Amino acid sequence: MTTSLKDSVGRHGVWSVELRSEDPARRGELDEAAAELEELGYGALWLGGNSTADHAAPLLAATRHLTVGTSIQSVWQQDAATTAAGFAVVEAAHPGRFALGLGVSHGPLVKDYSRPYAAMVGYLDQLDEAGVPAGRRVLAALGPKMLDLSQDRAAGAIPYLVTPEHTARAREILGEGALLAPEFKVVLESDPARARETARAYLARYLELPNYTNNFLRLGFTDADVAGGGSDRLIDAVFAWGDEARIRERVTAFHEAGADHVALQVVTAEPAGALPRKEWRTLASLLA
Repeated sequence: MTTSLKDSVGRHGVWSVELRSEDPARRGELDEAAAELEELGYGALWLGGNSTADHAAPLLAATRHLTVGTSIQSVWQQDAATTAAGFAVVEAAHPGRFALGLGVSHGPLVKDYSRPYAAMVGYLDQLDEAGVPAGRRVLAALGPKMLDLSQDRAAGAIPYLVTPEHTARAREILGEGALLAPEFKVVLESDPARARETARAYLARYLELPNYTNNFLRLGFTDADVAGGGSDRLIDAVFAWGDEARIRERVTAFHEAGADHVALQVVTAEPAGALPRKEWRTLASLLA
């Protein structure tokens, strides 16, 4: 019997857009990094950047028991039939180890964006017809309606760019049975000015997307908090930084709020594409 996602992903995972690189010259480096993350004790790898089953497949092959998920694949990116076919291939090769993370993306990023909730419902209907089990898919849910859908039509939710307060609200909606696996960003820097500078530079792109800014406003932040690259208050809420004890405390806060699993995204000032392997090792050590 296949282990449920909630039971297989463990308490901590890694969220990374870098691990989904399609550069053949980097294949060995990516596979080696994935194998090391498994040895370090992470339970799951979550691939950012509109990833698909094709991006997950080589990382599944390079590891033994790690769950690899898309976080997220946009429902506007490819049709449900293609998604179902990709799921079937990786499920046959690596049973129970692939998580299909789906989301509705953002209006500024999608041509002819409209009725995102209805689009997700229709997409899930097609996946049902194609035989993709609800227990192997999770939704990038922020608002109450999408969280309800995550409980009813999926194994749970993988909210991105959220706080422990959002996690507590999400747990109330999802109930105890569904997987709740929020993403959380970490800057391994103890100097406040440097940490916030790194975090603010990374956050800027997300503050142009209304799904995130609207969610911040629902959580009690103000228009001033989401302007100008983000206030210190917002930065400190959606990033962990500081010494090891403080970072451990911030991650633990998500579990105390109801998260089953926290997908940790290391943010550095390094060039895009660089794998933060030293930082992943440090995180594994301080969370052990």
